[in-house]
Amino acid sequence: MNFTLALMGLSIYILLWEKLPDWGNWFNWIINKLPRPLAYLYEAWRCPYCFGFWVALALHGITGLHTIPVLATIPNHLGAGVTIAWVLDALATATLIMFGQLCLNAIAVPAIKGYQMTMEFKQSFKEEPSS
Repeated sequence: MNFTLALMGLSIYILLWEKLPDWGNWFNWIINKLPRPLAYLYEAWRCPYCFGFWVALALHGITGLHTIPVLATIPNHLGAGVTIAWVLDALATATLIMFGQLCLNAIAVPAIKGYQMTMEFKQSFKEEPSS
């Protein structure tokens, strides 16, 4: 199994939905100026699985990589072998992207809480008691 497409897809997902909206108003301005159907797609694709499927298809087309290498040699039954292979590979990649996003969310809260507790602890030594 090759995790390259899933890692690239997860990186794009994080960039588009978690980082760019917070890096200033320019990205949000662009989203607001998009035609209605494209703005709807941006809002609708917040689901890591849905986004993962479509980005996996696009990344597969661009890079030629497969998440499941055996799908590269799928027989061409009924003339749809390549299409079936791309769809199955995109579904598998989308599952990995969703799993990666869930894992990142699961560790984010405890990590942030631990950081805050450490900072509070360090700050308590810097404060001088008022007497």
